[in-house]
Amino acid sequence: MWSDEASDLVLEWSKIEEKWRKTWESLHIFEADINPKREKYFLTVAYPYPNSPQHIGHGRTYTLADVHARYMRMRGKNVLFPMGFHYTGTPILAMSKRLAEGDEELIDTFNRIYGVPSAKIEEFKEPLEIAKYFHEEIKQGMKEIGYSLDWRREFTTIDLQYSRFIEWQFRKLRKTGYIVQGSHPVGWCPKDGNPVGQHDTLGDVEPEIGEFILIKFNLDGCLLPCATLRPETVFGVTNIWLRPDAHYVRSRVNDEEWMVSKEGSRKLGYLNLKVEEMERVKGSDLIGKWAENPLTGLRVPILPASFVDPKNATGVVMSVPGHAPYDYQALEDLKKKKEEFSPYGIDPKLLDSITPISIIELEGYSNLPALDVIKKMAIKSQEDPKLEEATAEVYSREFHSGRMKTNTMQYVGLPVSIAKERVKEDLVKSKKGDIFYEILNRPVVCRCGAECIVKIFENQWFINYGDENWKELARDCLGHMDIVPEDLRPEFEYTIRWLRQKACARKSGLGTKLPWDREWVIESLSDSVIYMAYYTLSKYIKSNRIGPDQLTNEFFDYVLLGEGNLEEVSRITMMKEELLEKIREEFRYFYPPDSRHSGRDLVPNHLTFFIFNHAAIFPPELWPKQIVVNGSVLMEGKKMSKSFGNIIPLREAIRKFGADPLRLAILSTAEVSQDADFSPALAKSLNGRLERFYEFAIGVIDLQDDYEGARPSNEDRWLISRLQSVVKAVTEAMDKLRIREAINHSLYELDQDLQWYLRRSPMKGSPRNNKAMARVLKDLVEVRVRLLAPFAPYLCEEIWERMGNDGLVSVADWPIYNEKKVDEKAEEVEEMLMRTIEDTVNIIKVKKIEPNRIYYYTSAEWKWGAYLKSLDILETGATDIGGLIKKLTEDVRMKKVGKELYKFVQRIYDELRGMPLEMRQRRSRVRALDEFRVLRDSTGFLEKELNAKVEVYREEDGERFDPMNRAGLAQPYRPAIYIS
Repeated sequence: MWSDEASDLVLEWSKIEEKWRKTWESLHIFEADINPKREKYFLTVAYPYPNSPQHIGHGRTYTLADVHARYMRMRGKNVLFPMGFHYTGTPILAMSKRLAEGDEELIDTFNRIYGVPSAKIEEFKEPLEIAKYFHEEIKQGMKEIGYSLDWRREFTTIDLQYSRFIEWQFRKLRKTGYIVQGSHPVGWCPKDGNPVGQHDTLGDVEPEIGEFILIKFNLDGCLLPCATLRPETVFGVTNIWLRPDAHYVRSRVNDEEWMVSKEGSRKLGYLNLKVEEMERVKGSDLIGKWAENPLTGLRVPILPASFVDPKNATGVVMSVPGHAPYDYQALEDLKKKKEEFSPYGIDPKLLDSITPISIIELEGYSNLPALDVIKKMAIKSQEDPKLEEATAEVYSREFHSGRMKTNTMQYVGLPVSIAKERVKEDLVKSKKGDIFYEILNRPVVCRCGAECIVKIFENQWFINYGDENWKELARDCLGHMDIVPEDLRPEFEYTIRWLRQKACARKSGLGTKLPWDREWVIESLSDSVIYMAYYTLSKYIKSNRIGPDQLTNEFFDYVLLGEGNLEEVSRITMMKEELLEKIREEFRYFYPPDSRHSGRDLVPNHLTFFIFNHAAIFPPELWPKQIVVNGSVLMEGKKMSKSFGNIIPLREAIRKFGADPLRLAILSTAEVSQDADFSPALAKSLNGRLERFYEFAIGVIDLQDDYEGARPSNEDRWLISRLQSVVKAVTEAMDKLRIREAINHSLYELDQDLQWYLRRSPMKGSPRNNKAMARVLKDLVEVRVRLLAPFAPYLCEEIWERMGNDGLVSVADWPIYNEKKVDEKAEEVEEMLMRTIEDTVNIIKVKKIEPNRIYYYTSAEWKWGAYLKSLDILETGATDIGGLIKKLTEDVRMKKVGKELYKFVQRIYDELRGMPLEMRQRRSRVRALDEFRVLRDSTGFLEKELNAKVEVYREEDGERFDPMNRAGLAQPYRPAIYIS
């Protein structure tokens, strides 16, 4: 920069981070207490599950929340941003069990990827040792990356005091009738013998359970149960598909004989059917046989199909080619390979005799909608991925708009949506069909390694999210919330609509026992929905050593709902009335949550449960105000996965790249709802950019500055004005949580402005000798440090201190937009110069010449008049070029210009019409620029930029040098150019 010392500066990130981390902790600046003089802002983010260290992917959710918290703190809010740890569930137990069994893959992951010493892994055979180790690992990572958390409120979900809170929550839900006991299909781990939810599976996948109908086709006295989601299409079945190389099992199922795949037979037992295996046969032995449709009596052949998955439902599939694109294409493919039928003894002519049956009338389609869509999408084989899209289109259109045809018995004329339910009911009632449950998004794998299935669980406790009255409350709560981004609101509405009963407890795992049935442990997606309220209590529970026995229902009723008599609650809980009032006051001050941050994968479960439970337990004034949903993180375009070897633990990444560069790299590539793409190269690039900013800032700090006695140049006024524009843009972006946009303005765009300013300013002298320039640069650094503080807090604290400012930038005031400092004319002048250079460079490139001399011609006075008049006319609503010229020629001076006016308006019309409204209005306010003076005064700058001599003329200058008559092409804001 401008000092010898600055050029040798090297940033030691680890030392700077440690310095400011200790400062923040010693001054307790992130600890929030009641302050009636300040507006509160209560922000939470999902508490982590300590079964592994956090990696860069986790870092995005938490860094977004921290940036939000830091921004609101600088906006003057009293921000409460706490953290806890979620121990509940079976994943830790499953990991411990796998380690005890010597699981080499898991041991390698812990040792090689997570960096856990082998001796410590030995201790992990005790489950809680895993949780304790990674609890501290995650906590240290959060501190190192600079999260501005109030650690006084930390807790775990197996703390006895927290369990009392969850017991209270569940008693409330049961009292309102939202917790029921009964039989219900649940995702199930056959190895662990437990229901499974998202937190219990590899990859955190929520098992999606679908209800199929089994339609029992008759095969020589044995039933072939075809699993389908569309029972109304049974009238269009032309054949049955079986996989020839799969094993099928003839079993006695209750009082019937069924033939299903080996895997399907195993599943039947979990659906409370009595299953007795009789014999096994190869699928190939069944090919060529005929089965009878139970509703139509039509006999249909059994054909081979490699696409049949024996692990999906029963492994028996009915074929409806008229209305199922997959079935239609499969038949067409088979007809091309008739020779493959000889091993099964099937007459090849049989295939030619199979024709699709039309059973649904659908406007806009022929009798065979499946064929229509296949043709439209140019699908040629079963391998074409477009078949998924084709299937979705046909099924959706038929369900919403189709009607059953005359060949569908008593269902003729019914809308498909109604016929589907009627056919299902009649099949089950007549025992020609049965209900079957399957995981739609299979395979879903438990953390123990077993594939999950569906089990009808008896005497299971459920939270009844299907209660319509409760759904209305949840919709009301959602309707009053801000969803970021707003386009995700339909996902919440959809989830509220389809949610039904959810198993809320299991027989094993860590967590809180059901208060009325101690054999059951409340599962992890049920004890993590209103814990935000506990943050407001935990500080007092810890500091006053309040025991679990003191945390009675009366305590929570009083402090959280204001119910009960203070004196009586004090007697029951053995707490002083003053303490109870303090806790109650703390809750009332901070609640409800102003913002809840989490990942998009939690919309179908946790985040919607969060809405339901708040609506059930708290009054409307305590319902959450906002949910912020972010996408995931890719690693150089790929999903993060151990199999790809691209998982980088967060603490390792901090050591490698530095906390501030890492924060920016995680946040700068995508807006909140989009998937971000992290790359080490980007993190290193941002490291360099921050180091250059630091070097620049240090160089500016010691400059002598003074506005007095020094008249600011146009470029000074321009940078001052641009700085205000950036402040406004960043503030607006942050208010909408458009984080990428805010970073782009404060880091990249402001850098470009600064580079332009420094290119222009040397012509005015060094900042050491130009006090006005020094003042402008100091103002820029001071404002920019505050703009970047939420994103790069360590570096900004260091620069803030070096500038001699009081206090910490983390709690400094956010820059305020000052309209009085905006100079639109200065901005237009500099932008005109930028465009002029750009146009000149483009001409040089196109003509492939090395210029000796460049001539600029500025617009004639009448062109400026016509241009500005056109701007004014367009503001009044004139839109066509004829109308514009007519209005212009109402001015006698314009009329005298003649044909030249028409030519000029033709050139500028499209540009003015396509110009952003804001720019058009600004130019209308600025009026005419003295382009001749601006270019003439900038000759030295232009000659340096373009490496050629520069001459400037007015268009109407009769003495101008203009061998190619270029001057006539000049127009306002765009001088004409001739290069020799």
